[in-house]
Formats: sequence, C-alpha cells, structure tokens
Amino acid sequence: MKKIRISLLGKVVIAIAAGVVLGQFLPIPVARIFVTFNSLFGNFLSFTIPLIIVGLVTPAIGDLGKGAGRLLAITAGIAYCSTLFSGFFTFMGSSIVFPQILPPTSELPVMDNPEEFMLAPYFVVGMPPLMDVMTALLLSFMVGLGISHISGTALRKVFTDFKDIITRVIEIVIIPLLPLHIFGIFLNMAVSGHVMGIIGLFMKVIVVIFILHILLLLIQFLIAGTISKKNPFRLLRTMLPAYATALGTQSSAATIPVTLRQTLLNGVREPIAVFVIPLCATIHLAGSTMKIVACAIAIMYMAGEPVLISQFAGFIAMLGVAMVAAPGVPGGAIMAALGVLHSMLGFNETLQALMIALYIAMDSFGTACNVTGDGAIAVIVDKIDNKMKSEK
Repeated sequence: MKKIRISLLGKVVIAIAAGVVLGQFLPIPVARIFVTFNSLFGNFLSFTIPLIIVGLVTPAIGDLGKGAGRLLAITAGIAYCSTLFSGFFTFMGSSIVFPQILPPTSELPVMDNPEEFMLAPYFVVGMPPLMDVMTALLLSFMVGLGISHISGTALRKVFTDFKDIITRVIEIVIIPLLPLHIFGIFLNMAVSGHVMGIIGLFMKVIVVIFILHILLLLIQFLIAGTISKKNPFRLLRTMLPAYATALGTQSSAATIPVTLRQTLLNGVREPIAVFVIPLCATIHLAGSTMKIVACAIAIMYMAGEPVLISQFAGFIAMLGVAMVAAPGVPGGAIMAALGVLHSMLGFNETLQALMIALYIAMDSFGTACNVTGDGAIAVIVDKIDNKMKSEK
C-alpha cells in the first residue's frame, strides 16, 4: 500500500487540533508529560539556535564574498533593501490594523511569567547555549567575511561541513519534533483555559498578513515598472506562474526554473536573469520577513506587551541578516529567526512555539511572495546594469 505523506503544515494543523481537543478532558498528570517534553525540547532549541546561526550564516557570507563584484553588490543591496522595506512596511501596517482587531486584554499567557498561567513540567534539564545570539551573529560575520578574503580553503571546508551537520539536525531532529512541541503548547493552553480565544485571533492575523503580502508585491512591481519604464501590472501578471508554483512546492529553490522562465518573459537579459534569480532565491526574504514581523507584533499585542519602533528597527535589520541562506533548509527561516526573537524581543519558548505555528500556517504564501519579488529585483538589476554599460 502506498504511504500517505502529510506535509509539515498538515502535521501542525493536526497537532493544534489534537491539543485543543485533548486539553478539554486529558488528566493534568498526563498533560504534564507533554509539558515536560516541551521543556526539554525548548531548552534543546535554545542550545542549538546560536549553532544554527553560525552554521547557516557563516558559509553563506563566505560564498557571497567569494564572488564579490559589481553585479553581486547591486543585487545583494537591492535584495536587502527590499527585505528591510518589507519589515518596516509590515510594522506600519500591523501597528495600524492589529490594535483594532486584537483585544487589549487577551487569553495569551503573560510573556514574562507564563509559569503563573501554564502547567509546570515534572523536571527541567538545563542546556545552556555555548554563546548568545549576538555573539553568534558577530562571529558569523567575522569568520564569513574572513574566509571570503583568504586563499586557504581548510576553514571554508570546516564550516561547509558544519552547515551540513546543522542542516541534518534541523531536518532529522527539530522539524519532525516540532508538531509534538506545538501539540504540547496548545494542550497546555487548553488545560489552562487560554486556547479558544487564541485560535480566533490567529485567523485574523493570517488574513491581515495575506492582504499585506499582496500589497507588498504591488509596491515591488510598481517600483520595478517605474525604474524599467514597463507596465508593472504586466510584469506582475507574467510572474504569477512562479507564484502559483511556489504555493505548491513551498520552496524558493524548487521554484527557480519557473521563476527564471517568467523573468526572461519579462524581457530581462538571460545573463542577468541566470545570475539574479538563483542568488535572490537565497538572499531575498521579503515575504518571510513580513510573516515573522507581523506574527511577532500580533503576539506581542496579544500578550499585552508594548510594540515600539525603536525595538523593531534593530530586530528587522538583524532579521534580514540572520535568515541569509535559510531558505535552503526546510523551516530554516523561522529557525534562524528564533534567536533574534529571543534576544531582541524577549520571546520565551511558549511564544516561540506560537510563532512557529503561525509561520508554518502561512509558509506557502511567504515563499510565493519571496520568489515573485525576485522577478521584480531582476528587472531592476537588468535596467541598472544596462544603464551603467551604456554610460561607459
């Protein structure tokens, strides 16, 4: 018989539903078993987050620097600016909409003291990380830039192998256990009486983010159309097959052939398209950034925490860096973002699990937004490169 394969999104939905239902009648001693697992898994996640950042970001920066040139600098700069714009655009939109639809008093446990509202684990095993998140980011930058400018290859091979180890940890350990972790979180909230209001609020957040990501794509292609003097709506319409493909594959890398084909149909020269599209599949994360920023703001409103631009400005800037090369790993973007969420916004393991659940629920739309925006960047880079060559 053919095995039935359930996607990660399907598993998360099942985990949430099971947690809500079983939380209504499961005895507290049994529920605390899953709470204990959550404690162990959360501590393991805290231990691995700095390693994930070092393992993913260091070789990515090293590979970028290795091919340093004018076209690379232009493309990377535009991609990062697009990611930053997405973050701040999302902050402004969410700050306007969420206070109107998310109640000031929420059933979400208080961020700083969840133990007052939730069940306690039977025991706790400390797993202190080797370094904090900021140290991991700084180390990744320093080593990544260093290995891109030295002639030796030994250190580059070490970090390439380390990336493979981290990728295996994410794919074989963390991702398979995430649904069980999310089940335990929602089971805990159901037993504690905090879950039903949160489910309803989640649906509102998903609708708002969907609308925001459509607006973001319109803005990206309006800018691309203005710079290239082409019809922005025709450019966007041409990229829709890539959008639809990404909805199905949930992978920027798997969508590259379709994205490349549609970009060529938009009149981008082949050498530019062949260079820009695969690169942006790795470094352009406007859709993923939108999801994470919007979900973080929503959860902070639901938790009764203040949402400040001074706090989110640094968070958005670091988020664009922390997620470099994460699209190559299933769930890599949200995994890389967890460290920044904890260090800069104070998210504990309960709120991190809610972030993961919300993120995965919209994973297809974020990926589709990323790859469709890649087409807009290719149009802009093609125009800039063509202009620079004509001025010589």
